[in-house]
Amino acid sequence: MLRAAVTAKTAVGKQAQQLMDGGQLVPDSVMIKIVRDALAAPTAQRGFILDGFPRTVPQAEALAGIFRDLGIASYTVVNIEVDTEEIVRRLGTRVLCIKEGKIFNSELDDVRTGQPCPSCGTPLTQRDDDRPETVRQRLSVYHHKSAPVLQYYERLGVVRTVDGTSSIDVVNREIRALITSNSDT
Repeated sequence: MLRAAVTAKTAVGKQAQQLMDGGQLVPDSVMIKIVRDALAAPTAQRGFILDGFPRTVPQAEALAGIFRDLGIASYTVVNIEVDTEEIVRRLGTRVLCIKEGKIFNSELDDVRTGQPCPSCGTPLTQRDDDRPETVRQRLSVYHHKSAPVLQYYERLGVVRTVDGTSSIDVVNREIRALITSNSDT
């Protein structure tokens, strides 16, 4: 949503671009405006998925206000549960083609860091934020700042948890079932 608002050069997108160009993080007030605009757009009328928002309880509370304003009474929060060591392991298998921006999985795609990209030949690399020590630090930040958001939604009774260690097909099927059952209510 942030990228779309910046690309579309909306008023709030221009504001966000100015902040990002200055090396600043986009504050909650601007992100909330961007989310409000996106959810009020015709493209969101048939449904939407938010990923990466809300990240804090104040953002979740603001989102509840947006939902009230837009008449959104029914929604599901999907919590994909995976333990820390599995997350560290999985992110450690991601490799990146810097030239094309493609992300590969060394286990699934049979590629390794330093090998040529299958499509362009550029040597594959690992992002710094996928290294084990960085992933653990990111998870620590998550547990301190974002985990309370899950607790907020649990109190509202809208959280459904999916075992993220199952196969991609099983996780996908379970999430679709949750979304479908919510849209029927």
